[in-house]
Amino acid sequence: MDTHGFAILDQLRAHFDRTRSLLMNRTTFEAHRVLWGVEDKPARAELQRLTDEERALYQDLQQNRFGPNRRLEQEHVGFHSLIAQLDALGVERLSRNGPRLLD
Repeated sequence: MDTHGFAILDQLRAHFDRTRSLLMNRTTFEAHRVLWGVEDKPARAELQRLTDEERALYQDLQQNRFGPNRRLEQEHVGFHSLIAQLDALGVERLSRNGPRLLD
């Protein structure tokens, strides 16, 4: 999760406007503070297709509100965060046929 990740999300929504991000939020970012890295060259573009929450985090990253050029690489996001997000979305985790939305 860094400025370039939000830029990619913005570009994806140019073609698939109903795309929803997963774990690209302030709660996930702040929960993994000890795993933050440094982004070499942050993106500076104005992104038009982010949600209000995504845009606020993107701007905070751009403006170094968490420290200089902070980022969180996706492989460092804890599995517990993924499970909590899937539960919140109503995705059944244990199914013979793979994940599905609960009724």
